[in-house]
Amino acid sequence: ETHSDGAREIARRSRGTPRIANRLLRRVRDYAQVKAEGIITKEVAKKSLEMMEVDHLGLDKMDHKLILTLIEKFKGGPVGVESLAASISEEKDTIEDVLEPYLMQSGFIQRTPRGRIATEIAYQHFGITPPKQNQQEKLF
Repeated sequence: ETHSDGAREIARRSRGTPRIANRLLRRVRDYAQVKAEGIITKEVAKKSLEMMEVDHLGLDKMDHKLILTLIEKFKGGPVGVESLAASISEEKDTIEDVLEPYLMQSGFIQRTPRGRIATEIAYQHFGITPPKQNQQEKLF
């Protein structure tokens, strides 16, 4: 049994993608069978999704890893996709085809001619203060 608030919580974290919504629903349903007598409420969905490391915006562990690597290791970028791929032990194609589209659509990263950069939204999401750009960098 799925309550409407539980279904909404799953939908909110599914990136607007039915395939992802169905995958999350199956996993939340399994969690609910074991922990909540098969009833999916908002609270059960939240606990299950937190356990799966899917945050309130639908970002998962790999999204977090990519963004935090970009911010912490590469000072927000710009960085080439090959360097980013090597740093997170992921294939370049996976970054370009699976991770980047949603992160760009959501405004977390931008692709520039010089490489990928983390946006202010990305810094805010993780509670990190963005580095100050000096006036010379802003001109170019």
